[in-house]
Amino acid sequence: MKKIFFILGFLGLSPIFAQQNEIDITPKNSWLKAGLTAGIPVGDANDVSSFNLGLDLRGQYLFNPNFAIGIASGYSHYFAKDNFEDFGVVPVAGFFRYYFTPNGLFLGTDLGYGFLTNIENNDGGLYVNPQIGYHNRDWNLYAFYQNTFAENDLNLQTVGLGVTYNIRFK
Repeated sequence: MKKIFFILGFLGLSPIFAQQNEIDITPKNSWLKAGLTAGIPVGDANDVSSFNLGLDLRGQYLFNPNFAIGIASGYSHYFAKDNFEDFGVVPVAGFFRYYFTPNGLFLGTDLGYGFLTNIENNDGGLYVNPQIGYHNRDWNLYAFYQNTFAENDLNLQTVGLGVTYNIRFK
């Protein structure tokens, strides 16, 4: 299953990179994003967890003023309810974003694999994280719906808010 996601991701991104002979990474088109997320588990996750806090890390490449791609990772920690143990998700994903204007509304999504921590007999599964938010030169504020379609019919879903700061390359 992991190999299938890798191959699909590679094939999906290869036409984008094939269109340009050379990618010039500058502070105007590429930067790191680091931030925090907070959410409320829903679905299966709500049965065992009451709250979610996370770290959001991203590397972004802006093709033009409106369209960006990148890689995303981080950690989402689920705080367990009574008689359960805390657990987490470590995503490894690609992301796509569409910025309507240089400052303002954006839409985006992460797509990849979510590795589970502290859950027996379950390594993880398909990770999807659609977002809608506001951005400016330095900050991104967004609402998200995160879902990890894990093995053994376990879906870890969270609805929440996030904030990231843009760290520019010099």
